[in-house]
Amino acid sequence: MKLLRPALATALAVASITLAAGCAADGATLQTSSSPSSVPATVPALEQTYISVVQQVLPSVVQITSGRSLGSGVVFDTHGSIVTNAHVVGQATRFQVRLADNPKAFPATLVGTYRPDDLAVIKLDQPPASLHPAHFGDSTRLQVGAIVLAMGNPLGLTGSVTNGIVSATGRTVTEPAGTGPGATLPDVIQTSAAVNPGNSGGALVDMAGEVIGVPTLAALEPQMGALGSSAAPGIGFAIPSNIVTDIAGQLITHHGHVVNSHRAELGLRVITMVGLSGQPAGVGVVSVVPSGPAAAAGIQAGEVITAVNNVPVHGTAELGQVLAKLDPGQTIPVTLATQEGATRTVMVTLDQLPGS
Repeated sequence: MKLLRPALATALAVASITLAAGCAADGATLQTSSSPSSVPATVPALEQTYISVVQQVLPSVVQITSGRSLGSGVVFDTHGSIVTNAHVVGQATRFQVRLADNPKAFPATLVGTYRPDDLAVIKLDQPPASLHPAHFGDSTRLQVGAIVLAMGNPLGLTGSVTNGIVSATGRTVTEPAGTGPGATLPDVIQTSAAVNPGNSGGALVDMAGEVIGVPTLAALEPQMGALGSSAAPGIGFAIPSNIVTDIAGQLITHHGHVVNSHRAELGLRVITMVGLSGQPAGVGVVSVVPSGPAAAAGIQAGEVITAVNNVPVHGTAELGQVLAKLDPGQTIPVTLATQEGATRTVMVTLDQLPGS
């Protein structure tokens, strides 16, 4: 299965994911009746909740353009800060932003990006007094089955809304590679709300009108032959709001820098090794960061990592997914194949992934 960054004109890459679906709705319960023609009494109330949430949150969702790139963003504060995806801003530093309630295009400047979490902040040069900052909720309280709405600008259709549920929480997915390795995102939210090209950087919203995630990826199912890939309906992913507010807050406070990533690293530069079958066969160590965790454990360039924390790894994407679930300061076993063909295991105390 493939993952698609839902911003226009982005590349596709294969990534392995596990699927799950929830079905218990968190909200109004529909009462059944013995009469097949009767309308459940709670339907109008649920419909009104949808309308109320859209009216409350949509003014906080903006359209971001830079050159030929188009994506979405969420107003973060009254000072004109807007949070979005790093892959939406790309390498650009200047943007045009359209607010939901104003036809004028407002110029904006990059504050900073943090690509390991695929997040960025831009800021309006002259923010209007009518800005509507979104209210970000606590994503740790999410339950599978909760009703959510995805708001953004898919295919340039400003202010579009799709609905679904939280299908799973705590996923770890690896984004498609662009000019460099794709980011490995921990603890993402899986949702059945449609996430389409242009939704990137928008808002995933609960029925209380709180932003609980930033839609970032959609899944594609590969087809046989020359037909390419087809959409895998109802499988989208969003960065949870607690990570969004933490990283965005650091980018704003520290003038475009992240000082505490909360993520673990080995201190290596690595590549995916390919075996005789043509399939990934391990993670080759290209170089070791001096005084880093791997160097302290005696890992050497030229060795091949085959397992981390007793989990087999066949390529850099799998290594990233394992590390995304670990914490700085943890001591874990790392299994290696040496250049002489022997196998050895060393204990490594993980360091913190550097900020930006």
